[in-house]
Amino acid sequence: MSDNEGHSAAPPSEEDLSLPKATVAKMIAELLPNGVTCAKDTRDLIIECCVEYIHLISSEANEICEQDAKKTIAPEHIISALKRLGFETFTAEVEDVLKDHKQQQKEREKKVSKLELSGLSEEELLRQQQELFAQSLAKYQSTQQ
Repeated sequence: MSDNEGHSAAPPSEEDLSLPKATVAKMIAELLPNGVTCAKDTRDLIIECCVEYIHLISSEANEICEQDAKKTIAPEHIISALKRLGFETFTAEVEDVLKDHKQQQKEREKKVSKLELSGLSEEELLRQQQELFAQSLAKYQSTQQ
């Protein structure tokens, strides 16, 4: 189930199916020892390999998703795809990253906004803001005279 399925849109261009070159170059530079550089054509080859890997995993995950009669690829589909394709050694790390991501999401949900913490309605907060602006303007104008 691709995004283009059932649509007459033109296929994505090669640039649409790429990764940001600067980001990949930064990642490569961080992984290489000091004094070792990576040629641009090597970086481009790494990007092509990454895009192909992503395509392979997502295609397999899509098949698994369809077999499960689902319309959205879930993290479990990705993990199953990795196993099916012989990348079992990656699954533990992927599961750890997924666990960390879910924990971060829970922590974000727990954070209450200042609006909710104030206990005031938006109208009351807006009125207070306008009063503060009026006070500031009056103070500014008094210093200009």
